[in-house]
Amino acid sequence: MYGIFSYDIASPRVGFKHRDHILDLEVVGLLGYFSELNLDPAVFARPTLNDFMKLGKPTWQAVNHRIKDLLSNENVAFEGVHDQVLIRESRAMMHLPVRIGDYTDFYAGIHHAENVGRMFRPDGEPLLPNYKQMPVAYHGRASSIVVSGTPIRRPQGQFMQGGKLTFGPSQALDFELELGLIIGKESRLGQPVSIADAEDYVFGLVLFNDWSARDIQRWEYQPLGPFLGKNFGSSMSAWVVPFEDLHPFRVESPRQEPALLPYLQSSPTEGTISNHFDLTLEVLLNDVVISQTNARYLYWSFAQMIAHHTVNGCNLNVGDVLASGTISGTEPGSYGSLLELSWNGERPLVLPGETAEPEGRKRTFLQDGDTVTMRGISIKHGHTLKFGEVTGTIQPSAQ
Repeated sequence: MYGIFSYDIASPRVGFKHRDHILDLEVVGLLGYFSELNLDPAVFARPTLNDFMKLGKPTWQAVNHRIKDLLSNENVAFEGVHDQVLIRESRAMMHLPVRIGDYTDFYAGIHHAENVGRMFRPDGEPLLPNYKQMPVAYHGRASSIVVSGTPIRRPQGQFMQGGKLTFGPSQALDFELELGLIIGKESRLGQPVSIADAEDYVFGLVLFNDWSARDIQRWEYQPLGPFLGKNFGSSMSAWVVPFEDLHPFRVESPRQEPALLPYLQSSPTEGTISNHFDLTLEVLLNDVVISQTNARYLYWSFAQMIAHHTVNGCNLNVGDVLASGTISGTEPGSYGSLLELSWNGERPLVLPGETAEPEGRKRTFLQDGDTVTMRGISIKHGHTLKFGEVTGTIQPSAQ
């Protein structure tokens, strides 16, 4: 996994996570380990991954393979310089891994969308008519995306309380378990990206927490959609998993009906379409696991998200983040938000050591001081894939 770290007097630079150490890629380059790649080590002395990503997919892959070759026998490969190139993670400070230009949040988790529909439109169809025709999304705020570990301040805003318009700290603060795509390749303005080429634009994936103030969101979202209920903060993991590392975890995509328009249709190469991924994810609230789910529950694939995002000619830039939307499974223990886990407050959670009474102890939405942690580790066909965790602690609102 790639990330941006600093330590001692060293300025922020590109590193590669290896167990409880970080491989300092600038030093590795200066020592000549990338000489056959004709790569300037200075690209790793940057405070974001953007310049490295701009070098293109062949370079990403070559560097990734070289790093793994070196780390497969690190004591021999780095004999005499081991402590110079491998820094203990406990010494490091982590930084936001990319300079984010734009951020788009999709709604690709069909079970989450169905649950929200059942809660708020109990007499209607859970899904709106367009849900299975296109990957629905909204443009979010890039400036408030923060790296894992950054505290999140409870937002203030307008919301309805007891039938009366109220202003104050959100009373329904929530998390959303998502994956984030890090875009590593630019597309041209006015030129759609085909679904066949879409994955070439993805440098890697992060875990992503789209914090949500449900009461503010519920009051403001009609007619133009999410605004202050979403843009006060989103958290992403400090480590980026290279997209090519996901290949062993590909699984068959779900059947999509009704039939899609051609630009969203993937052509199978061996009889099945395998654009989804078997990635196990979980959420902890104050160190207690409250949800376990899987990325394979997403209805729309990453390729479909990119194809739809650009079909009107919207261009992608290096460093853009495209989030998946809340990932929920089919059972209550696999839901990716407190909105669903507590069923909009009707079924309070009780954590060990806590009771449901008095009223203030019911775990419906997040309380000040709560810490939410998301993590992911998957094992398949002898391959192990681990995400860097994303965590955040709720601070009281600024009053």
